[in-house]
Amino acid sequence: MFRKPQSRRYYDQYIVKAVFVMTKSRMKIWEMSLLLALCFSLCLGTWAQAKQAALSSELVRLHVIAVSDDEYEQALKLRVRDEVLAYISPKLDGIKSAQDAQKIISAELDGIKRAAETVAEGRSVLVTLSEEYYPTRNYEKFSLPAGRYQSLRVILGEGAGHNWWCVVFPPLCISAAEQEQAVESMNDDMKGIVTEDDGYEYKFRILELWGEFMELIGV
Repeated sequence: MFRKPQSRRYYDQYIVKAVFVMTKSRMKIWEMSLLLALCFSLCLGTWAQAKQAALSSELVRLHVIAVSDDEYEQALKLRVRDEVLAYISPKLDGIKSAQDAQKIISAELDGIKRAAETVAEGRSVLVTLSEEYYPTRNYEKFSLPAGRYQSLRVILGEGAGHNWWCVVFPPLCISAAEQEQAVESMNDDMKGIVTEDDGYEYKFRILELWGEFMELIGV
């Protein structure tokens, strides 16, 4: 094939150089792909964290936990829920922001506890307002992705029974028609996340996965 040894040497050098360049090029492509994936993940995480924080800042959720899963205790949990809502809802009437709602709820924790105790039939009642993790919940007119939210928490006795979740502000623990009216009061960005608007499934799923991931790693 080669008439001169020198030609063979030049060919071998060329092949070695070509392989080196190709290998180096492949490494650059691999590194660039990794960098782009990392940048995309960071941007997506930043977006999801900002949206989750914004959504959380719009809501105060309600979490009632029964003594046990006994049928009577579960029914009692619902009576406590109704009494708590009957007490606190009028005090939140006309409130425009979740921050103002939190201030009122915080000032009314003792009153909420007394209201719950009137129907708790001697069970101990613990009432707190704090940040709490919620899994994804689907309601009649809207859905809320998993994540951490400000939560009015009412625990009956040992609190070993099933939960009851809803939203105390805006008032979404209500009929479907009233839920729709309350959701309409949200800004367009938040409404597009919790209701079936354009891009709803994509945006909702990202926030859902982000909330679950942050809870998994304990953040």
